Amino acid sequence: MRIRSLGWVFTLLTLAAQSAIADPDLSKTTLSVASTGWKVEQAVLKLAKLDDTPYRVTYQAFQGGALGLEAMAANKVDFAVTSEIPPVFASLAANKGNFKIIAIKNSSTLHQELIVPPNSPIKSVAELKGKRVGYIKSTTAHYFLYQMLKNAGLKWDDIQRVEITTADGVTALFSGGIDAFASYGNSIKAAELRGATQLASAENILSGNFPIAASEISLQDPGKRAAFADYIGRLNAAYHYAETHPEDWAKVSADPTGRPYDVALADIKAEYVQGPSRYLVVSPEALKSQQDVADTLYATGLLEKPADVATFYDSTLDVPINQALAKYLPQ
Repeated sequence: MRIRSLGWVFTLLTLAAQSAIADPDLSKTTLSVASTGWKVEQAVLKLAKLDDTPYRVTYQAFQGGALGLEAMAANKVDFAVTSEIPPVFASLAANKGNFKIIAIKNSSTLHQELIVPPNSPIKSVAELKGKRVGYIKSTTAHYFLYQMLKNAGLKWDDIQRVEITTADGVTALFSGGIDAFASYGNSIKAAELRGATQLASAENILSGNFPIAASEISLQDPGKRAAFADYIGRLNAAYHYAETHPEDWAKVSADPTGRPYDVALADIKAEYVQGPSRYLVVSPEALKSQQDVADTLYATGLLEKPADVATFYDSTLDVPINQALAKYLPQ
């Protein structure tokens, strides 16, 4: 009897240990999230009533994914959604950026554009030769501007390049400081509401893949690893809710993005049709797309040396991420 009792005790202790490993106490865990443009993740989770996380989440807004990764390199944030371009540049930093890509957000590529001010005489990309063109360094704008110039028969050195921020770019466009502006998101929407017009769209240049970066230091913390997976599952379900309740999402997102309600609603509907937001574990296709971007950046001289993107991807959270995706948005 004593041997049997000891056996039961051992079994219970083993199960308890396994449970502790599988479900760490997240009450003392904090995720610091880098948002692009505005605190969109916080807003969409609240709208979908999925913000009741068992861990604490703080948010910082940055003007682009490159700035979010800079903060991650300095260990100031744990989590960031970026485009395919910033990770390539960040990976070549001294500490290799202190990040790993753990998942992909596939989403719309609308509002990634090259624009000109009202009444501009410039009617085609080819007419930008010798002109001052603003862009945000190490972002999608950097990449798609190069591709647009190439498609128009121009070289990178055929324009006067102006590295600028999203906000300053809009100001410079309307003050005459630049002749055209390559940007994305809120800055494009704000400029077009003031009369700027699209010269070219990156809709069919970009893949729609937005890598999700986690701090390498954070990935060593079991609590944060569990929180990353859970948070991604919640975001996936929250975006699905927002996109299938566009009126509610437009009410929430209009003011922070500087758009009237009717414009926000039209944008949300168009984005959902063109590319609904979905969170996924990294696929071979996504990895290839990222490598193609890196190879292009190197071939054009925008990178000092080649980048092997596989070195900054991490698949060790695939199982818990897939579990969280299924938990919050069952198929």
